[in-house]
Amino acid sequence: MSKRSFVTDLRPIAPAARTSFQAASICLGFALALGSALARAQEPAPSFIEFSVTVYGTVPTSINTAGTIPGYYFDSVGAYHGFVRDTSGNITMFDVTGAGTNSQQGTVGGDINTGGTIAGDYIDAKGVSHGYIRSSSGTIKTFSVSGAGTGKGEGTLCCALNDGGATAGYWIDKNNVNHGFVRTAAGAVTKFDVKGAGTVAHLGTFGRGIDKAGLVAGYYIDMNGVSHGFTRTSAGVISTFDVPGAGTAGGEGTTVLSMTPGGAMAGYYVDSTGIYHAFERTAKGAYITVTIKNATATYGAAANDSGILCGFYISAAGPEMGFVRSSSGTVTTFPAPGAGTNVGQGTEVDGINSTGIIIGPYINSGGIDQAYLRTP
Repeated sequence: MSKRSFVTDLRPIAPAARTSFQAASICLGFALALGSALARAQEPAPSFIEFSVTVYGTVPTSINTAGTIPGYYFDSVGAYHGFVRDTSGNITMFDVTGAGTNSQQGTVGGDINTGGTIAGDYIDAKGVSHGYIRSSSGTIKTFSVSGAGTGKGEGTLCCALNDGGATAGYWIDKNNVNHGFVRTAAGAVTKFDVKGAGTVAHLGTFGRGIDKAGLVAGYYIDMNGVSHGFTRTSAGVISTFDVPGAGTAGGEGTTVLSMTPGGAMAGYYVDSTGIYHAFERTAKGAYITVTIKNATATYGAAANDSGILCGFYISAAGPEMGFVRSSSGTVTTFPAPGAGTNVGQGTEVDGINSTGIIIGPYINSGGIDQAYLRTP
């Protein structure tokens, strides 16, 4: 998935969610109505591994087919540092040269491809974001999109990477307007804006995923504050879409968060009553939606090319809980074993690989993020 974990970006805006360290930065034509028995369905004996880099917080951000996991951790002052965990459980920590060392600065990210290359971003001492690419051998290259702002909260955010080495994301200009970009493995950058995207602060175009063919997916926010999904082909053709049932008022609409190598997308939509629902949009354009009963928000974090969708949900009176929807439509909810059980605690989800291993952070009873992987 992308840059600093999308779930920590959601916490400041999600109902009943706690605020994270970050202030930074969403037809098979049916909606799956879940009864309580379905929502509590149990898969046979999934196993969990939990790990942490420091006691101050650990957030995994993606997982590749082999099971290698990148992410970031917090230090005692709230600065970010990158890590990668191999399939034997060995953890390598790293920092990008130029990353800041104060709270809400440092190295974050990232997405990982089959070859073990990681794409993410880092925040410098002035609070400006820049992209980086880290090879499997540990070599790091940095980049900034031309035109990106140089003030705090501005810059380049690298969100996604494919097996060919192309990356996608967005950049924030000096007026805090967001714009999409795609960068080839050779370093050529193409900037783009979706027609209809807002042109004032905090609106605009957000690249969130790129598939093996170079198709970029993401969302844009229009001048009315409504979110819509989009795709952009490698030839530059942009198409837009809205999940059926998405609201049309400010703060509502469709938000794409991630993309599979085969072109399926995951995210969430907000309806006209303000309720959040998870969705998957298949590579053929069909929609699958998940709404957990009694949840105030259900988020689709990621999918794989076997048709499995995963995410998490928030309720008004309990902890956050993960969910996974099988390709046959069975929805299973789960907590990480070490997750706290109060409001503002619990289990979140950031990614899934082709074998169905799910990763994410859980918030323990002390309010600290720690990492888990769930093997089906």
